[in-house]
Amino acid sequence: MDPPIVEIADGGTVWRFDRSFLESRWTCIWGRGCLGILPHPAPELGHGCCSIGADLDGVDEARRISALAATLSGEVFEHHGAAADGGVFSDETRTRTRVVDGACIFLNRPGFAGGAGCALHVAALEAGESPIDWKPSVCWQLPVKVDWEPGPDDNEVATVRPWTRADWGDEGDTMAWCCTEGERAYVGDGPVVESLGDELEAIVGTTVYVELRRRLGRTGGTE
Repeated sequence: MDPPIVEIADGGTVWRFDRSFLESRWTCIWGRGCLGILPHPAPELGHGCCSIGADLDGVDEARRISALAATLSGEVFEHHGAAADGGVFSDETRTRTRVVDGACIFLNRPGFAGGAGCALHVAALEAGESPIDWKPSVCWQLPVKVDWEPGPDDNEVATVRPWTRADWGDEGDTMAWCCTEGERAYVGDGPVVESLGDELEAIVGTTVYVELRRRLGRTGGTE
């Protein structure tokens, strides 16, 4: 029987992948029945996991998000006016994006003429660029979670797995969370190792991603 974990060593990092998740048919169902993360199911709001602001990964990411936000027009950014008046961060620490009308300031609501969903995502696609280069890392990585811990011989062990309800902390106990738990989102056309290929490659690097695909019997390399 194939092992549940695929382990790949790369320099000082040992990557450990949850094989069952990577081979599953999980797919994001935002706008297609996602229940959101409020204390009650609210698919009609179209919030997905954006009901709270996005935590930012340090000063450099905050600067990048700030610079990109300044380039967005009101045609693709529903809350352009709010951003101009009060900025896009929750406070002066610039560690989280601001919440406006119950969700992240960058979330365009259903019915917005410029396109529903993350304004940064919409703008990236219009520019012919990858949303990975525009969005906060926590946003484009979800539902992939990486746990880092010390390994032997001064190595690090990085476990790549699906995000769970418990990862939200105490708030997760009451969330209408349906993302990776239950069957609702396991309706994709292909395995996660392919459908989230760009995201996985950005997280682990091209060399490890290509080897991962080989180990899972998918040798197409990057696509």
